[in-house]
Amino acid sequence: MQEEIRNLAIGFIEEYKEVNSIQINWREPLIAFANAKDPIFQHLKKVVDEDHKVPQELLKDANSVISFFIPFNEEVILSNIIGESASKKWAIAYIETNKVITELSNFLVKSLKQDSHNSAEIAPTHNFDKKKLKSFWSHKHVAYIAGLGRFGLHKMVITDKGCCGRFGSIVTSAKIKATERSNDEYCLYFQDGSCTSCVDRCPFNILQIDSFNRHKCYEICLKNGEHYSYLGKSDMCGKCACGIPCSLKNPFKN
Repeated sequence: MQEEIRNLAIGFIEEYKEVNSIQINWREPLIAFANAKDPIFQHLKKVVDEDHKVPQELLKDANSVISFFIPFNEEVILSNIIGESASKKWAIAYIETNKVITELSNFLVKSLKQDSHNSAEIAPTHNFDKKKLKSFWSHKHVAYIAGLGRFGLHKMVITDKGCCGRFGSIVTSAKIKATERSNDEYCLYFQDGSCTSCVDRCPFNILQIDSFNRHKCYEICLKNGEHYSYLGKSDMCGKCACGIPCSLKNPFKN
């Protein structure tokens, strides 16, 4: 069933690119799977944030979680290296990728329904508490649980196709074999302390080796969103993720 869902997701995005007038392109998505009863979900609720949902709170008969990553192409990433403000291409990529995640989630839910499986979809973004700036369902943490990658110094998940892109996930009653999680680090800093490029790339000194001011970061994201409000909802930045060893790939893999 893993391969069937992967093929469905990849095929959907390829067709989406053909029939929609998109301004940016994506590399092939990554798809992975988690057991809905994985103890890390409970750990998120107990340690990270008490308001974070476990899969069964989103779907009573949850058995699996499908996690996916849609990676930006190199052109988008390169466009966001220079300057303090996010690039227009990065803003467009953020908006268009959130839209395709919404459409893909809906498509997978309907496809699984045809096989009599219940599923629940979750919005790709803006599902967070604006005071705590924490989500009730973190697609990044779900990606880690599903084995898509591991967190880097920049607080983002590094996958085999890097950290520049967007994550999505759905909860389903379908019983799907969980993807194996790697115990290896994907971040050069966490591996041997050899890289702090993401810290150096933050123009606002918000990201430090031993700290991260999420509220200040959100202020910058809102400023970018206001600047590109004519494009759509795009409160984002991404400066710390661009032009670094893990932008496009896992630095430990060719």
